[in-house]
Amino acid sequence: MPHDLVVAGGVVVDGTGGEPVRADVAVDGDRITAVGDVDAEGAGIVIDAEGRHVTPGFVDLHSHLDAQIGWDPLMSSSCWHGVTSVVMGNCGMTFAPLRPGQADVLAKMMESVEDIPASAILEGLSWNWETYGDYLTEIDRLPMGINAGGYVGDVAVRTYVAGDDACEPDFEATPGQLTEMAALVEEAMEAGALGYSMSRSLTHRVPDGRWVPGTWARPEEFFATAAPLGRLGRGVLECAPRYNETDGATSRVEEVMAWIAELSRSLKRPFTFNLAQMRSLGHHYRRVIELAEEANATGASLRPQTTPRSIGVLFSLAANSLIDDFDAFAPFRDEDLAGRVAGIRDASVRAALIAEGESRLSEPFERMFLLRPEQGARYEYSSEDSITAEARRLGVSPIQLYVDALDATDGRAVANWPVLNEDFDAIAELLASPVTIMGLADAGAHATQIMDASQPTFFLAHWVRDRQAMSLQEGVRRITSDTASFVGFTDRGVVRPGAYADLNVIDVEALALPVPEIVHDFPGGSARFVQRAEGIEHTIVNGKPFLDHGEHTGELAGRLLRSTD
Repeated sequence: MPHDLVVAGGVVVDGTGGEPVRADVAVDGDRITAVGDVDAEGAGIVIDAEGRHVTPGFVDLHSHLDAQIGWDPLMSSSCWHGVTSVVMGNCGMTFAPLRPGQADVLAKMMESVEDIPASAILEGLSWNWETYGDYLTEIDRLPMGINAGGYVGDVAVRTYVAGDDACEPDFEATPGQLTEMAALVEEAMEAGALGYSMSRSLTHRVPDGRWVPGTWARPEEFFATAAPLGRLGRGVLECAPRYNETDGATSRVEEVMAWIAELSRSLKRPFTFNLAQMRSLGHHYRRVIELAEEANATGASLRPQTTPRSIGVLFSLAANSLIDDFDAFAPFRDEDLAGRVAGIRDASVRAALIAEGESRLSEPFERMFLLRPEQGARYEYSSEDSITAEARRLGVSPIQLYVDALDATDGRAVANWPVLNEDFDAIAELLASPVTIMGLADAGAHATQIMDASQPTFFLAHWVRDRQAMSLQEGVRRITSDTASFVGFTDRGVVRPGAYADLNVIDVEALALPVPEIVHDFPGGSARFVQRAEGIEHTIVNGKPFLDHGEHTGELAGRLLRSTD
């Protein structure tokens, strides 16, 4: 019988780390049925992959698409970067369980922590649930272009049980509350949650400035609330940890790693947690890796989760710019991009902005860098690439350089201020460690602040192709079978007969990133950064062609992925 779809003539990188081989891939229904020499005659669809690489779809462990999934079935920008499966509910932040009347509370928490506008969240979701199982049922009804599953979040669980009291630093759950929280986690796991996530990060605060629930909880509380994962023998633990004290510079790595390791050991469950180089903590990441390796040798299963580039705050004239608080810019703050560009092109306004900029400290601009559309997005810098250094070479102030760049690019130049993983030598160390796992793309979050959903494209272009820090097959394994198997996605992340047909066709030499841009496509017209990719030519989800050179085919074959599948 003719195959439904054949990807013909490509070089298959199967996701396992095995050597690439030239082969055809046959698909029937939602599964791969053959890899090798395939007869494409009569096939329903034939995709010519000659001169291209065929890979599994990429699996992103760290997204915050919990809201966006309600109104954007493509789940962009992830979809444009070869991602075919995402994990939601990271860092303890979820929208379930939910008490009647608490939607506003959880939406505003998410806005405060993840910079997703609460107005868009409230408008874009049905809120037709109470338990996490109810939430999954509601999500399962939505059209999806890619696959998605989620953790149940400790922040929502504590809010459900203790309300506003859970935000107090000295809040301590009673035995009865711990029992109730554990029951909510068990319900979520029985319904198909992929695991249980927690937040301990000092950057995660509720709108009134207090830290989110769970930040100051005794670690012993997590042993009680996460216990169902151990009893069921299923699910992943995930955390945004607190590596420093409130002074920002005092390390508490030993304490953090001790309870993380013991929780993994006691429940016999894998545990992933955020890890990036931090200027204030020196080489703390090395100690985290050492302690993770030691813990794994004594029965834990720890995978520090890292990212292949700097995490940077972006400044766009179309959203939040470096001149927003300038008096001379005040008349144009409520204008659209065209109005703002017209404002800075007015000679008197321009002169006033530059004069006002003279009084600004230059130090912050020494760690900021310009992304210009004609050059594409680049993320590895030296001190000579900074706004200050560029301005010095031209004999102008940093603000004049910035305003000139905005003028020359019709407002499309973007300033990037790396705040984590500034040091690419540190990133190289993190990527070289066999204990780390790829993640932290934060897709769906930090709408007008950060754009890291493009992580897979950068990883393959920069670390694999350009720097040759690892082979193509190893790079692909890192973002396919390694992440898929860790979170329990069965038959995904590999190209082999019987696996789900989540596939990418990629021109590795053409991989590149344009500069992020602001669009207004969230409910109510809220703004967000998006970033497309070059070089990812086809993406197939569950056997259906989903994207063709970045354009949606109309197919929406994505599914809800449950731990019970």
